[in-house]
This record gives sequence, structure tokens and C-alpha cells, in this order.
Amino acid sequence: MSDQRNPSVIAREALKRLASRHLAPTPANFQACYNEIANLPNVSPFPEPPLRQLAAALTPRGDAQIAQLSRLDSAISGRSWQGVQDALQGFIAAGVANASATHLPHETTQVLLHLFETMLPAFGRDDVRFAEAVDALLAVLRISPCEFSRLDTVLREFAVLLPCAVEEQVEIRESLLKLLQLIIQNIGELSIDDTWFKGQIDGLLAAVEPPLTLRHLDEMERRLRDVMEKQSRARARSVEAQEEMRQMLAAFIERLGTMNSSSAQFQERIENSARQIEQISRIEDLAPLLKDVVSATQAMAEETAVSREQLRGLQDKVLATEAELIQLHRELDSASSLARHDPLTDTLNRKGLDEALEREIAAMRRRNSALSLSLLDIDNFKRLNDRLGHEAGDNALIHLAKVARACMRPTDTLARYGGEEFVILMPDTSLEQGVEAMVRLQRELTKAFFLSGKDKVLITFSAGVAQLDEGESGSDAIRRADLAMYQAKRAGKNRVIGA
Repeated sequence: MSDQRNPSVIAREALKRLASRHLAPTPANFQACYNEIANLPNVSPFPEPPLRQLAAALTPRGDAQIAQLSRLDSAISGRSWQGVQDALQGFIAAGVANASATHLPHETTQVLLHLFETMLPAFGRDDVRFAEAVDALLAVLRISPCEFSRLDTVLREFAVLLPCAVEEQVEIRESLLKLLQLIIQNIGELSIDDTWFKGQIDGLLAAVEPPLTLRHLDEMERRLRDVMEKQSRARARSVEAQEEMRQMLAAFIERLGTMNSSSAQFQERIENSARQIEQISRIEDLAPLLKDVVSATQAMAEETAVSREQLRGLQDKVLATEAELIQLHRELDSASSLARHDPLTDTLNRKGLDEALEREIAAMRRRNSALSLSLLDIDNFKRLNDRLGHEAGDNALIHLAKVARACMRPTDTLARYGGEEFVILMPDTSLEQGVEAMVRLQRELTKAFFLSGKDKVLITFSAGVAQLDEGESGSDAIRRADLAMYQAKRAGKNRVIGA
């Protein structure tokens, strides 16, 4: 039976009871004390606002869940707990039914995930678009449960790029096999100098440095063929020179023998004349003998002069042959050194950069000086390639290298790091000076427009600059510069950021 007292009196007692029980003066505690004093059932009020928030947060998928949300709205309006419970249970059941129809079974998802994770590394990450498609596919498969609709979308994109990636891998494999075959064929021809062989091996190593491109492999094949041709010519000429040397040496020995024989005959005639002189008693008999001595002396002098000229000719021929062989050696050394240069821009390639960086780091530590390097990447290069063609893209790379060389000091080093990325080594340069140098290069590029046909194209780049720390490796410094370059890209491009 309820208490018939004035509600204000009951309220005062409820407040006192809250205080005596040390309860927080919350609406729920006050309501409980009030109902207890008034002998009323302690029933919680209907929480319409929270239920409205809950309903608004639910995202329906399919008509069945939309219908259950409508039932939930009606139940909340009617303050029906049973209606709310039935509507929520119906919403969940509709979601489970919908999930079973639109999601891939967990076991199937795991099989596909394992299959793609095992297969895709063989394609590498050199193709940026294909790598992004792979990452998207794996990301969808790693979400549990895996939705059919999202998987279908990424699979379609992946299927478009996969044939091109497979075709490129096949062509790269064939080109690599062709290069290896050239090296093996050339091993049998190498018998002159080990340095030339090393140069070709270095060329092969440079050719297989990632990223692999068909254009790079084709250029390396052309250069290796050029080295082989020069080696073959040098080898043949060396054999000829050896035979010429042998013949000249034989002629020299023969001439020495002839001179020795002539000298012996001359000496014999002189000795004979001396004996005859001792036996002469009349002055008249001396004239014929002197004439014979003079004749023998003149013949000996003439033969000596001829021999001297012949020997001088042999000497000149030896010197000329030696000079020719030296020139052939220089040409071969030059051909082998090309293995350290990028064939398109005539800058150093990755192998050449590694060697130059090693030298500069050693010099930096020996002199206790500063060494900074910059990694720069042409902005929107893919868009330029797509709009103007790959030939224009190649010419843009050549143009950038040309402008960079004009701005660099003689002591700086320029290398193509890969694709549209370049690295500049700057000895005796602090971080601040390196950033300033890259900003100057950016200004020069804005003045020197790149011409593609009749179009003037403005080339810009984003760059990161790092100064090598004490004990830091070159690769770590390049990695820091690379991160700074990506920050410059995200900051709006055509910027230089110090690492």
C-alpha cells in the first residue's frame, strides 16, 4: 500500500536517507529511496533517449534489417520493452542471415590468403600499381569475415594488372638468361687481362640490381656485346703483335749474326793485311794493300749503317705495336667502366653510387669533414609519361641530369638511384648548405624548361637531404633522405626537407 503523505515530505525523507546511507545524490538513487519510503514499486523509467541513440547508430544491410529498425522505432515510441527486445533480436537475426550470404567462409579466406602471400612475392614491388593492388587484395583477405563485394572489387582490379605483371616477369627472365649466356660465351674468349673480365662481371651485377627494367637489360646486353667485340679485336691484335714481335726478334738475332759474321770476315781481312804489310819491302807494294783495307773498311761501315737502320726500324715498329696495344687496353678499360654508369642519363648507377659513397665516407672520416647527400624524385613523373609518352619521360630524366650537372660543383657526384630518383653526394657540405643547394637546383629547373616537341614542360622535384652522422652507413643516410623526400611529397611537392 502506497504512502499517502505529501510528496514533498517524502522527498525530504528520501534526501535524509541518501545522506544517512552515504549514497550519491543521483536521480536513480533518489528515485529508489523515494519509492522505498512511499511504498511504491522501484521500476526504472523507460530510457527513450538512449534507445533512440542506439537505433540511430545501427546501420542496416538489406531490406530485412531496415524493417526491423522500423519495428524498433515503433516499440520505442510505444515505450514497449518487449517490442524493443523483439525488434533487436530480429535485426541481429537478419544480419546473421545476410552475413552468411555476403561473406566468405573463414577457411576459404585463409586458403586464399596463404595462396596469394606465397605467390605474390615472386613478382616483386617494382611495379607500383601492381604492388598497390596486391596490398589491397591482402588487406581485404585479412579482414574477418571477408566480404564478397569488397573481394570482388579488388580481385577485378588485380586481374587487370596481373597479365601485364606476368608478361613483364617472363620478358625479364628471358633477358636475364640472354645476358648470362653472353657472359658464358665470353668467358672462353677472355685470356688477356683479368680486369676486363671483372668489368663484365660488374656489368652483369649492375644489370641485375633492382629495379629490373627491360630497357636497362637491353642496354646492358648492348654494352656487353660491345665489350666482347673489343676484347675479341684486342685478343686477335695481341696475337698478331706477338707474332710480329717474334718475327722482329728473329730478324734482330739474324742481323746480329750477320753483323758478327761480317765483323769476323773484316777482322780476318785486317789481320791478313797486317801480315802482308810486315812482308812488304817496297813502298810500291803498299798501295794495293791499303786499297784493299780501305775497301773492306768501307764495306763494313756501309753494312753497319744498314744494320743500324734496320734495327732502328725494328725498334720503331715495336714501339708502334706497343702503343696500339696500350690504346686497345684503354678502350677495354673504358668499356668495362661503363658498367658503373646509367646508360640513359650517363650518371652513375647504383653500383657506381655505392663505390663513390664508400670513397666519400672514407675521405670524410679521414679529413673529419661534413658529407651531405640528397635523394630527389621528379614530381608527377608517371603523369608526364602517360601524357607525353615514355620517350618524353626519358628525355625529361636526361634534362634533369644535365641541369643538375650544370649546378653541381666538380667535387659533387650525381647518380641515378632508380626510376625517376637521383642521389647527389655533396662533400664538405653541412645539412643547411645541402638544402640550399637543392633549392638552387629547383630554381634553375624553373628557368630551364624541358621541351617535348613544341610543348614547354616545367619539371619539379621533391628532395630530402641528410648529413651523415658519425659512424652512420651510407645506406642509412640514404634511407633518412628518402623519408624526408616523402615528407616533401606529402607537404605539397616541389619542396626540400632536411632529415
